Amino acid sequence: MTSDLPNLPDARIPAHVAVIMDGNGRWAKQRLRPRAFGHQAGVKSARRIVRASHKAGVKALTLFAFSQENWQRPPTEVSLLMGLFVRTLRREVGSLHRNGVRIRFIGNHGDFPAELKTLMQDAEALTRDNLGLQLIIAVGYGGHWDIAQAAGSLCRDGLPITPQAIESRLAVADLPHPDLLIRTGGEKRLSNFLMWQLAYTELHLVDTLWPDFDEASFADALSWYASRDRRYGRVPEAS
Repeated sequence: MTSDLPNLPDARIPAHVAVIMDGNGRWAKQRLRPRAFGHQAGVKSARRIVRASHKAGVKALTLFAFSQENWQRPPTEVSLLMGLFVRTLRREVGSLHRNGVRIRFIGNHGDFPAELKTLMQDAEALTRDNLGLQLIIAVGYGGHWDIAQAAGSLCRDGLPITPQAIESRLAVADLPHPDLLIRTGGEKRLSNFLMWQLAYTELHLVDTLWPDFDEASFADALSWYASRDRRYGRVPEAS
C-alpha cells in the first residue's frame, strides 16, 4: 500500500483516535541495540502519526506514552524516558504550535521531575487556544486512576456517584470517547488505558512494532475503521 491516506468521507473518519504505542524495546532488541534506541525511534513514529492524523482530519489523538505501571521498570529506563520526554517537548512544541495543534497531558504527574512538569504546563499554556488537532499525551496515566479520581472528586463535592457524574469528571471529559484504538506490538489487551472511555471503541490490534508503524500503517487502520458497522449494542438495520 502507498503512504497516501485513504480518501474517506468525513463520516467515516474517526474523530478521536487513541494509540497504545507498544514494541519499542523489542524493536531495539531485534537490532541488538539498547532499549533507549527503541524509545528514540518510537518518538519519530509518534511524530509521523501526529502529522498523519492532522492530514486525515482526525480531531483528537491520544497517545499512551507512560503508564502508572511503567514506574515499575528499572530506574535507569525510567530516568531515560523522563529525559526523552524533556528533550522531545523542547524540540517539538514550537512546531506543533505553529501547526495549530493543542497539546494536553493527562495522568498523575506528582512524581515527575520538576523540569518536565514545567515544560508540560508551558506547552499546554502556549497551545491552549489552538483550534487544530488536539494531541493528548497520557503520561503517568492509568484507567483505574482516572475513574478513582473522578469518583473522589464527586465525593469531595458531596455529589452522588452516577455514570453520568463520573463521566463529567474523567480526564479530558470534554472530548468524545475514542472511536478507534490502535495497539501495536501484537499484544491483545488494554493495559489499563482509558478503561471507561473505550467501552465501545473499535479495536485495531496489529503485530507491527511501534517504531515501524508508519503513515501506510495508519492508513490501513483508517480504512479498517471505515469498514466497521458501529451498532453500540443495537441489532443491524434491515437491508
